[in-house]
Amino acid sequence: MKITIEVDCTPEEARAFMGMPDVRPMQDEIMADMKERMTEAAKNFEPEAALKAWMGASGDGMEQMMRFWQQMGQGKDKA
Repeated sequence: MKITIEVDCTPEEARAFMGMPDVRPMQDEIMADMKERMTEAAKNFEPEAALKAWMGASGDGMEQMMRFWQQMGQGKDKA
């Protein structure tokens, strides 16, 4: 014998039926805090400083990257 029961409800209804807590207010608060922090970080972002940190202050990293792409375009496999 096989019995199938299908329940059609939203996740919120299922959580309430199962007695699970509603964490939406906490999630909304955390998301608002994250949005505020990311907005502030974006305001202070300086692309030039980021490039210097990634490539080195001397610019050698950028030159190496340019040589790499030029050689890739020419079909050479060694940088």
